[in-house]
Amino acid sequence: MRVLLSTYGSRGDVEPLAGLAVRLRELGAEVRVCAPPDEEFAQRLAGVDMPMVPFGHSARALTTAARPPSAADLPRRAAELIASQFDAVTAAAEGCDALVATGVMSAAAGARSVAEKLGIHYVHATFQQLTLPSPHHPPLAYPGRPLPPDVTDNRVLWDLDAQNINALFGESLNINRASIGLPPVDDVRDYVIGDRPLLATDPILDPWQETPGLGVVQTGAWILPDVRALPAELVAFLDAGTPPVYVGFGSMPMRASTDAAQVAIEAIRAQGRRALVARGWADLALIDDRDDCFAVGEVNHQALFGRVAAVVHHGGAGTTTTAARAGAPQVVVPQAADQPYWAGRVAELGIGAAHDGPTPTTESLSAALRTTLTPETRARATAVAGTIRTDGTTVAAKLLLDAVSRERPPVSA
Repeated sequence: MRVLLSTYGSRGDVEPLAGLAVRLRELGAEVRVCAPPDEEFAQRLAGVDMPMVPFGHSARALTTAARPPSAADLPRRAAELIASQFDAVTAAAEGCDALVATGVMSAAAGARSVAEKLGIHYVHATFQQLTLPSPHHPPLAYPGRPLPPDVTDNRVLWDLDAQNINALFGESLNINRASIGLPPVDDVRDYVIGDRPLLATDPILDPWQETPGLGVVQTGAWILPDVRALPAELVAFLDAGTPPVYVGFGSMPMRASTDAAQVAIEAIRAQGRRALVARGWADLALIDDRDDCFAVGEVNHQALFGRVAAVVHHGGAGTTTTAARAGAPQVVVPQAADQPYWAGRVAELGIGAAHDGPTPTTESLSAALRTTLTPETRARATAVAGTIRTDGTTVAAKLLLDAVSRERPPVSA
């Protein structure tokens, strides 16, 4: 059986697909991954011997551009992305039995169109529930299209969400669909989500409430076991003193805070702690040459987070899950999209603190750290760590393979 996994997004979109890809291969499938052409994604997939088909522009270049995308940019970028999807994904999907799509809405819409054209099984997956229509929560807003603050009925907000998605991506999608002989799509969001979307999140961290008419299957988070050793210099720093506080913002450029590293280091030092700074897409750096701080690049978070006093981060689904699984108390400084939601979940579970807003000051981050660096928070984080599921990729892989097997025509003798 051959499976194509396709995404366009940040590291938080690529890493889970790598986890699913490895598990599918262990169960006998032949797998390849379509992803943005960033070198770090290619290296991560190469590290687990997984073929990657690049498409579109660099996700890092788009994310860290000096000028963030405006509402007017989205339709144009969507058109470019969908066109590149139709070219790259169509070629990669030839001979496949199934296609799993995630990432930004326009890319997933292009991927489903390819699956439809080739007549192969399609599944949509998401790494947070806020893109799945539900009366229990509101949708995420798109740039330049804020949700009306006076509307509190989630059903009305989801209707507006569908209208916004159609306005942003519908024309581009349907022009490309027409080019390969497919009829137009009236509701882009429902087309992308499909009948049985997979919610690849942990049910303790991200509890899904059943919604009539939407057959969501929550599998647990898709975790790629990381066996990479920590760099010797980092191990030496960890061994040289008390556990440090880790600070890193992943794929976030931190535009709102030009001195995020200085604020973080000063706040950490104010608690009498050492600091471990992850460069990330914000290019954080040390502020002086004192020996109580250390800077790292790409490292094994699964191994590292078990050795730190706390994790200060942006609130991506992957980082939140990895820290929770390691039992590390968290301070979430949310920047965009679903990150305020994850910040709220961390606070609600008592495993850390949610910073108020995207721009920390030394005082505000110090206050959050004081809450997080207590024995009570550490004890709660340890308790929750024992409840985090680790079988998400197994559940998803078996569901996918079973679904494809049922669709195959019986082999005649």
